[in-house]
Amino acid sequence: MPSEIRDIDLWPDGRLKIDWVRHHMPLLNGLEKEFSMEKPFKGLKIALSVHLEAKTAYLCETLAAGGADMYVTGSNPLSTQDDVAAALAHEGLNVFAWYGATHEEYESHIRKVLASGPNIIIDDGGDLVHLMHTEFSHLIPGVIGGCEETTTGILRLQAMDKAGELQFPMMLVNNADCKHLFDNRYGTGQSVWDGINRTTNLIVAGKNVVVAGYGWCGKGVAMRAKGLGAKVIVTEVDPVKAMEAVMDGFTVMKMEQAAPLGDIFVTVTGCDRVIAEEHFRLMKDGAICCNAGHFDVEVDVRALASMAVEAKPARKNITGYLLDNGRRIYVLAEGRLVNLAAGDGHPAEIMDMSFAIQALSARYLVMNSYKIERKVWHMLNNVPHSIDQEVAGRILKSWNCEIDTLTAGQRKYLYGE
Repeated sequence: MPSEIRDIDLWPDGRLKIDWVRHHMPLLNGLEKEFSMEKPFKGLKIALSVHLEAKTAYLCETLAAGGADMYVTGSNPLSTQDDVAAALAHEGLNVFAWYGATHEEYESHIRKVLASGPNIIIDDGGDLVHLMHTEFSHLIPGVIGGCEETTTGILRLQAMDKAGELQFPMMLVNNADCKHLFDNRYGTGQSVWDGINRTTNLIVAGKNVVVAGYGWCGKGVAMRAKGLGAKVIVTEVDPVKAMEAVMDGFTVMKMEQAAPLGDIFVTVTGCDRVIAEEHFRLMKDGAICCNAGHFDVEVDVRALASMAVEAKPARKNITGYLLDNGRRIYVLAEGRLVNLAAGDGHPAEIMDMSFAIQALSARYLVMNSYKIERKVWHMLNNVPHSIDQEVAGRILKSWNCEIDTLTAGQRKYLYGE
């Protein structure tokens, strides 16, 4: 099946981007070499739907080095980088994606990836797994299992599992310590503000920043906003997380109370209509709204558009909506993931950890496929602690950082061994 990309001639620029991140991703460097010798995925097809930029491309090349026949698409129409897609296609991978795809084109790309009959699925947000169960169920017997990258995708998997619909095991990559503790907190924290700052070219210091959601991603966004000199307000629905935000030094209130105060709003919840019509009407003139959750439902852009008497581009990736009260509200990147739709996503070193877990989890599925055949496997599986420890050990070694180890006596004292 031929790739479907925008322009194969763009590949040299994409190759430069991939080579740049390759130099800053030592974990995947090591795995690429190991996989090249071991060929753990020889004869297998891997379907991957992750934000298609340089770091994801290097993950794809690492899996291909392990013998996988790769079928690749993006997980968001505005996060695909056409030159990177072209570089992967130039290397012989099967790529179906382009920037700005319509909803119909986006789903067509997913369908073409799944039509390959994958043995392993690597998903970001759950679209591949959902469509596999609804439209490609006849191909499910060939699926060994899959890996899910993000919180939103895990929530969808949990709903499917609860309903008894999930038909193959999934590794919950986002739950791994070396993923959510670093990717969600430090990666999201830095990349969100990278996207906001490069898009708006406005100062953050002195402004009121409203962060909706205080999970690991929200913590990172709030921490970086504070570091940039903002006064941070947090909104939450979980009382424990709200307590954390207060004890971390932030002001906590309802969105209704925060709406008139905020200069910049960032949603990081995984829920829908977090900022809705009633909140837009309370916002000050010039308020900026953006989303760092996976799907473009947290900022209700449709409601805002229906309220507006005028909507027009204010700058690349910024739309201004003029309301009948004379105030103008700005939305970044159409309410999609601001760090990817208006930026380059997480730093390479952060994604090195996350993608190393993806690659090792995929290999773990293959190595333990006999358990799946014997039906001694859960549908939802946390990444084994040994993989977390392996990734942490590899990254510390790349930093030339040594840590202590327990003596035999200490192990006996702690664990009775």
